Amino acid sequence: MNILPAIDLKQDGSGHTRCVRLLQGKADTATSFSDDPPGVARRWAECGARWLHVVDLDGAFSGKPVNTEAIRAIRAAVDFDIEVGGGIRDDESAAVLLDEVGVTRVVVGTRGLREPDWLADLCERYPGRIVAGLDARDGTVAVEGWTRDAGVDVLEAAERIAECRPAAIVFTDIATDGMLSGPNIEATRRLAEHVDVPVIASGGISTLEDIRRVAKLPVEGLIIGKALYSGAVDMREALSIASEA
Repeated sequence: MNILPAIDLKQDGSGHTRCVRLLQGKADTATSFSDDPPGVARRWAECGARWLHVVDLDGAFSGKPVNTEAIRAIRAAVDFDIEVGGGIRDDESAAVLLDEVGVTRVVVGTRGLREPDWLADLCERYPGRIVAGLDARDGTVAVEGWTRDAGVDVLEAAERIAECRPAAIVFTDIATDGMLSGPNIEATRRLAEHVDVPVIASGGISTLEDIRRVAKLPVEGLIIGKALYSGAVDMREALSIASEA
């Protein structure tokens, strides 16, 4: 199982991109913890991470990538795999990140759910480099930066996504995200057992024991954010547990 430390990017009032954490994806709960995104990425590289999960929060809320230059700086700072999500809703946005910036994978959410034919075409054009984001609140899919309920059952949506053959599905339980309350184990298990596409779990990790519980699930990876930055979880210990899974 891979451990993917998360870096969430959001601009402050002066337009400077900072690393922040949100509670349950709500924009007005942003807490800034660093003004040096490349430095944060290097920190995780030094701990032995092999993947990084970057979210352009401004992009997720506005519908198009905003913090591309900050992502470019992260890409230049570290020599490991990076996946990026947030506002990737057209061919050009995906192409810029994959072809020009050089990230490993992009995470497509809102448009991929609404237009599976577009998602399937993108997956065919970039084999192994497109990840589908599936975010749920109380078993129902949320879109547009988690601001709207799509009115679709999460397992039904997962089936549609799996038919497009993405490299993986990132599944986030919104109720637990950023709350340090523990992951939604059963919801993650149901999803991972329901589809034949690799699943990456996200949301709620608060302790090393949480990581051990997720490691028993049929998932490919685990995204960890706030628990790392608060010091609740040590990155090297998390990687050690994952390597034993």
